[in-house]
Amino acid sequence: MGRSVVFEAQEQMRRVLGANDRNLPYLEALLGTDLTSRGNALEAAGNDERGDDRFVKLLQRLKFLADRQPVIAEPEIFMEYQILVSGDGDSLVGEIPAKGASEADISRSIVIAGHQVFPKSLRQKEYIRAMQRSQVVFGIGPAGTGKTFLAVAHALELVLTGVRSKLIISRPVVEAGESLGFLPGDLSQKLDPYLKPLHDAMERLVPRATLTRMYENNVIEVAPLAYMRGRSLHNVSVILDEAQNTTQEQMKMFLTRLGDDANAVITGDITQTDLPRGKESGLVHASRILKDIEGIEFIYFSSPDIVRSRIVQRIVSAYDHDSGSAVTNGRGDVDRRFIQ
Repeated sequence: MGRSVVFEAQEQMRRVLGANDRNLPYLEALLGTDLTSRGNALEAAGNDERGDDRFVKLLQRLKFLADRQPVIAEPEIFMEYQILVSGDGDSLVGEIPAKGASEADISRSIVIAGHQVFPKSLRQKEYIRAMQRSQVVFGIGPAGTGKTFLAVAHALELVLTGVRSKLIISRPVVEAGESLGFLPGDLSQKLDPYLKPLHDAMERLVPRATLTRMYENNVIEVAPLAYMRGRSLHNVSVILDEAQNTTQEQMKMFLTRLGDDANAVITGDITQTDLPRGKESGLVHASRILKDIEGIEFIYFSSPDIVRSRIVQRIVSAYDHDSGSAVTNGRGDVDRRFIQ
């Protein structure tokens, strides 16, 4: 038995198999078969018809991905495999097109300064779609799922293309065991460590010199959540990070700042709240009472959606298993057993 997949170009094959065929062992482990590259073809040893069929379909998906994404690594391969076995026909970067389909029909990326940011999981693709069509989007899930990075990418795209005039980044200042008063510097310097994940994401997407100019021209503004009270936000894109540490009152205050021409993305991990014991998170409360409002979408990530690394995925799964507290039950319903 056995099947063979032919690549249209050497570069396409190099992207799928990786430099020095580093993706080959992972593909073999995932598919449970021996693979051999010969010229511009990849052959599977094959032991059953179903396995051979899965090999061909996965490689077709990876070839499609390779034509739109410069680097393919284990996370992308695993996510495409998950989509394949789940029966969803969608690829990470768009629907695998019929002949004659245009690029606009199939692309689900974020474009920043000529560079494209592609989703690395099916949930990330849903998240990008939600941000593109809804005024308020909540991204809820564990570390490493890309919820903050993609929120920053989407907001920068809106600002750099002139759709929005300004990016405001905010978060509640809640200490995880340490007080702000022990940190050196003024308020801005004290807040910098709290906003470092957002700064890191922006530096990955935009040259530092460009970011410096945007800060100097107030195109990017850092606003502690407590300082948002009383403001009216128009023609801006707002990111509220670490929203699990908001109170109900703070979340209501933040959401009621938005004008019709402003959009907001709220991110957080409701399993890692630093609020006092017995205080319900504003993020949990919002997910319960706002879920049916038009123009607001909730995207729930879980440990299988982690793209940072496989070890982080295993760590989060182990903690969830130990505490018996998954973020969602697969339908987007919050499991609130973790709340103290």
